[in-house]
Amino acid sequence: MRTRFSDQNCSVAATLDLIGDGWTMLVLREAFLGTRRFSDFQRHTGAAKNILADRLAHLVEHGILAKVEAGTRGSRHEYALTAKGRDLVVVITALRQWGDRWLHPGAEPLRVVDGRTGEDIAPLRLCDADGEPVPGREVRLVPGPGADPATLGRFERLGSE
Repeated sequence: MRTRFSDQNCSVAATLDLIGDGWTMLVLREAFLGTRRFSDFQRHTGAAKNILADRLAHLVEHGILAKVEAGTRGSRHEYALTAKGRDLVVVITALRQWGDRWLHPGAEPLRVVDGRTGEDIAPLRLCDADGEPVPGREVRLVPGPGADPATLGRFERLGSE
């Protein structure tokens, strides 16, 4: 049974509820590599059928993948990334780049390239409103418009320490 974080007022926690387990991340990796059929997801991830069926249904339920008809015979279907799913390319790329840097330096299993030019994608960086890089040590978290009383109280306590 996975731990749920739905009681937390936090976008990281909410995102982890949707995509935060290993099997789901491997399904997403495969979807970005072009995998569309159940049997191919199973072959490439190594997930048991029941686990894979659960993760695919979860991603479809939350609009990250769409179940689409495939072929004219029978009721075969495939899975395709939706716009919501395609927006996860930044998350997947950030994880891949982190893994390349810290786990596979100089021996990256895959390259991330611009499909238009074939050139490597630059490492993802946080940038300010003018597009200038912001060093990680300068990044700060502050309450946003959806902050609940507990979050606001936490920041008030931090400010008084």
